[in-house]
Amino acid sequence: MMAQFQEVLRQSSLHPKPAGLVLQYGTAGFRTNAKHLDHIMFRMGLLATLRSKKTKATIGVMVTASHNPEEDNGVKLVDPMGEMVTQAWEGYATLLANAEQQDVLTSLKEIIEKEAVNMSQEANVFLGRDTRCSSARLSQAVLDGVSALGGHSKDYGLVTTPQLHYMVCCQNTGDKYGEATVEGYYNKLSQAYIQLIKHAPNCTDDQKHLCVDGANGIGALKVREMEAHLKSGLQISLVNDGSQGKLNDQCGADFVKVQQKPPSGMNPGERCCSFDGDADRIVYYYTDSEGQFHLLDGDKIATLISTFLKELLTQAGLNLNIAVVQTAYANGSSTRYLEDTMKVIVRCTKTGVKHLHHAAQEFDIGVYFEANGHGTVLFSKSAEEKIQQLSKDPNTDDERKTAALLLQNTINVINQTVGDAISDMLLIEAILATKGLTVQQWDAIYSDLPNRQLKVKVSDRRVIDTTDAERRAVRPAGLQETIDSLVKKYRQARSFVRPSGTEDVVRVYAEAETQESADALAHEVSLAVYRLAGGVGDEPKPLH
Repeated sequence: MMAQFQEVLRQSSLHPKPAGLVLQYGTAGFRTNAKHLDHIMFRMGLLATLRSKKTKATIGVMVTASHNPEEDNGVKLVDPMGEMVTQAWEGYATLLANAEQQDVLTSLKEIIEKEAVNMSQEANVFLGRDTRCSSARLSQAVLDGVSALGGHSKDYGLVTTPQLHYMVCCQNTGDKYGEATVEGYYNKLSQAYIQLIKHAPNCTDDQKHLCVDGANGIGALKVREMEAHLKSGLQISLVNDGSQGKLNDQCGADFVKVQQKPPSGMNPGERCCSFDGDADRIVYYYTDSEGQFHLLDGDKIATLISTFLKELLTQAGLNLNIAVVQTAYANGSSTRYLEDTMKVIVRCTKTGVKHLHHAAQEFDIGVYFEANGHGTVLFSKSAEEKIQQLSKDPNTDDERKTAALLLQNTINVINQTVGDAISDMLLIEAILATKGLTVQQWDAIYSDLPNRQLKVKVSDRRVIDTTDAERRAVRPAGLQETIDSLVKKYRQARSFVRPSGTEDVVRVYAEAETQESADALAHEVSLAVYRLAGGVGDEPKPLH
């Protein structure tokens, strides 16, 4: 033990912490300018090793800053089943990251004691990284941390974030989930996709064609590698493939969603999609004959997938409950369509992937997507078993058997550990092909209500307190009553406010029958927040 701690001290001095730098481990792990991350990476190597000893399982460490600019980087830990690390360990990550140089051992020992970590237990850590120029150097710091505490590591090099989550899950389930290699990932997903489109009506080459914006990131490299496995089941034109442009610059899912326009280099007359920087988010879009841009975001994706699954369950005669998990930001039209037309359960949770993932686990089949395009589908153990039994039962009639096999292949094309742009893309393409839908027809399933999001600067975001999955404000007094009376002035209107998780601003969302109404409502609610919740700076100005 002592010798190990001496080694940690020696190595730690090679990865010194800038004095006074404080970072918080959030939903996305740590993220900041790459210059300030060397000590964090080393210490996350230490922490992943402790987490592995504690869980007696392989832990993942992913070096990425997703949709942030190229000069940033970050790191997040992956728990044994490919899920995000627990809240308690997020706290330890923050504690260890912010310990001044002389206090690293004290913090380390505190974690070991609190969690009763058996230091003689073997440890295994899987490492992956994105394409940023700082990622290779920072990955080395993680490996140094793992070896300082005598852990074993496997460096997967360049992989998407969801691929690393997948590897960790495969490893810890004894390959029941799949084979823990990049090749294994491609084989599992592409074989399931090829089986799914077998049942498609005769697709023209036109329908098989998809434009993919790789955000000049890791997703572009991996789509290239995947293409060969898809035979000719999907023809991909890749733009922003990393050969020229900068990562996430004028491209990527975040850019398209926020700017409501196609990325650079894209001819958007056809069916297009964009990944984000680490390929865990996807959005679709097209431009119509009038030159009007149409975005199909997470709500539209969740609707397409849940409708498809619901129809297959009916066809298979399987009585399984299926739910769509949304946040308050989901467009009201999608909620209405799902509940009224599709008769699917809709559950609303607080914003943040871990809340959505958690709620989705409560159903036989849980579909969740954030509006930004991050999401997946979860199948309970018993749902998977029932589908499997039905597909193998010799007494099942043809129609039911076909549906069961489609469900089986759908399960295999989905990465259940985390949102995965490549997996989601294959699932969406398979559904469109199987149902013979164009992107325009998919878009027309329901029309989004016009909406507007605004931010109001306040002196302290903690004065706002919400309930009912952030849809109602309980503090400050009078705010919710004001919002209720403003909403009543407009048709099909809805509005809510919630404090930002990261800065002293309050986020305002409003939707209504027309864009003018949505804008006016958002402005009036912003004024109410400014007046009742301690706004700073100038009073919000009307949008028009």
